[in-house]
Amino acid sequence: MLEQGFWQRAWRHPSFVAGGCMVGLLVASALLSLVWSPYPVGDIHIPNKLALPSAAHWLGTDSLGRDIASLLLVGSQNSLLVGFIAVGIGLGAGVPLGLLAAARRGGVEELVMRAADFTFAFPALLSAIMLTAIYGPGLVVSIVAIGIFNIPVFARITRGAAQAVWSRDYCTAARAAGKGHWRITFDHVLPNIASVLIVQATIQFAIAILAEAALSYLGLGTQPPQASWGRMLNEAQSQMFQAPLLAVYPGVAIALAVLGLNLMGDGLRDVLDPRLARQR
Repeated sequence: MLEQGFWQRAWRHPSFVAGGCMVGLLVASALLSLVWSPYPVGDIHIPNKLALPSAAHWLGTDSLGRDIASLLLVGSQNSLLVGFIAVGIGLGAGVPLGLLAAARRGGVEELVMRAADFTFAFPALLSAIMLTAIYGPGLVVSIVAIGIFNIPVFARITRGAAQAVWSRDYCTAARAAGKGHWRITFDHVLPNIASVLIVQATIQFAIAILAEAALSYLGLGTQPPQASWGRMLNEAQSQMFQAPLLAVYPGVAIALAVLGLNLMGDGLRDVLDPRLARQR
């Protein structure tokens, strides 16, 4: 549970405030697009293709006459969806494995860590290519591939942080009092590493957005007619000299989303660190 002065410290931290505003804008865009967008994303109007920004089309139109602002708004949904589910997969599978490795040690720890090393040999892009060959491209493929990549990341982070807690005197006292491994894990270890996991989750969320954009750019992720920032970049490359802004808009959206999450993660790390909290 966050201590009482968390928000007071957080709002005095410039990195957290800047990142929070950017992330808030991303979330607000996704929520707004659920109920309203200037035009349907599948609304193709060829005679109006590559139109310049105007009152009718705030950011202009693409090579098919689709409204760019609408595509950006709806595309934020996919970025958030992939981020939430992929990070959820990493947390849901990686954290228990890391806690198990730290609690049991010995052969169990070795088995978990070697499995994590093996999974690291298959980054999100390679996993997506293999899954695409079996099931075909799509949003689900992106989510599963990125989620699998997140599992060993969280397992390693959890195991390292948990081992540091297990060496503390209060864990030794709990063992001496007769508490079992899992009781100590849930009563003492997990609450004390929660801040580390929260910060890592924000970082992996940013990586998931980048990975989804890369997979969609390569045609392995989100498929038309669904909107995706990565697909917008893919479609813009053939119009780079005729309409360079088609690549600028989604590129800026991806950069702001990733920058905001990284800034917020840095801010959270400082605010949640007890030593830094005492200095503020």
